[in-house]
Amino acid sequence: MAKIRIGVLASGGGTNLQAIMDACDAGEIDGQVVVVISDKSDARALERARKRNIPAMAILPKGMSREEHEKLVHEALQKERVDLVVLAGYMRILTPWLIGKYEGRMMNVHPAQLPSFGGEGMYGEHVHKAVLDHGCKVSGCTVHFVSTDVDGGPIILQESVAVLEEDTPETLANRIHPVEHRLYVKAIALFAAGRLRIEGRRVRIKY
Repeated sequence: MAKIRIGVLASGGGTNLQAIMDACDAGEIDGQVVVVISDKSDARALERARKRNIPAMAILPKGMSREEHEKLVHEALQKERVDLVVLAGYMRILTPWLIGKYEGRMMNVHPAQLPSFGGEGMYGEHVHKAVLDHGCKVSGCTVHFVSTDVDGGPIILQESVAVLEEDTPETLANRIHPVEHRLYVKAIALFAAGRLRIEGRRVRIKY
């Protein structure tokens, strides 16, 4: 089976992107990142991709509708014949049109145990602050397929991280980040190996 072709959408620093590229290079994922797209021209993720000679582009949404913007994103993904779309800190909520183009082939990672602390407005530090404000003893992260329900798609993998008494949103995030990287790589590797099957709301892992 040919290596899967991965397209990454990112808005920020690209640490998940870095973990994915490193895993592809190491053979942990039977695939390769073939394009990185950002909605911000200064996203560090673009710089990380260019260092690997991976096509990297900013498609800025200013002055166009969401649909017009997503059409350009889709065209860029199509041009590179992408098999799997990976959201890596992409800060735009996608429309059903683009999600539908990649149903069962688009993943996201969320820094909490879904379905808790998900949905619109729940990202980054907002998630960790909400976890601490609720007095949770455990947090973690979730890798899931993307659906039209924000953070509501079928769950692929989850892992828990203990919440410490002295935690701040920043310290909690710092402990969850490396778990996110590892779990995302594992989920993508399973997809590349053809070991994921969606059955309704459940994702079955074939052994």
